Amino acid sequence: MSSALSSAFVLLPALLLYGVYLWWRATRLHRLHQRVELSRTALETALERRRRAARDLAEALGPEAGRELAAAVEETLAGADGDLAESRLSRALRRAAAGSAGSSTPRRRALVAAAGDTARSLHMARTFYNDAVADTRRARRSRTVRLLRLAGGAPLPDFYEIDDQPPRAPVAPARSEAS
Repeated sequence: MSSALSSAFVLLPALLLYGVYLWWRATRLHRLHQRVELSRTALETALERRRRAARDLAEALGPEAGRELAAAVEETLAGADGDLAESRLSRALRRAAAGSAGSSTPRRRALVAAAGDTARSLHMARTFYNDAVADTRRARRSRTVRLLRLAGGAPLPDFYEIDDQPPRAPVAPARSEAS
């Protein structure tokens, strides 16, 4: 009887500790999935801000110079190609910024700078999102997580890869001062 009792005193705390460990892993996975969802929301907000800035720049450039940029914005709004459309918008934004660098008005320079700021903010949001996805995927690779289905029915998050290099801000021409 004392042998069974001593085994129970050893086994019960071990099972309790294992249960606490499993609870901790499940809670951590839940927090990681929440982090992915919050990061995705921030990413979508950054994408929307960049679209607005690109649309404003396209309107300021006029119908000829802003045609490609306006078409890229409309393509992203249609949502047909998703990631590819967002990458095309990035390229169109860079070309529009480069094309307006030489004979740019102060308003255009401000719009190009705003578009660049939103593109940099998008890059950061995408980086945070992809980091959250990487952490979640790493945690879900564990044998214990897979065997006991600690992730529940949550789908495995995917990375978001687009060309999000921001446009260069136009450089103002140097002014020469008369002595």
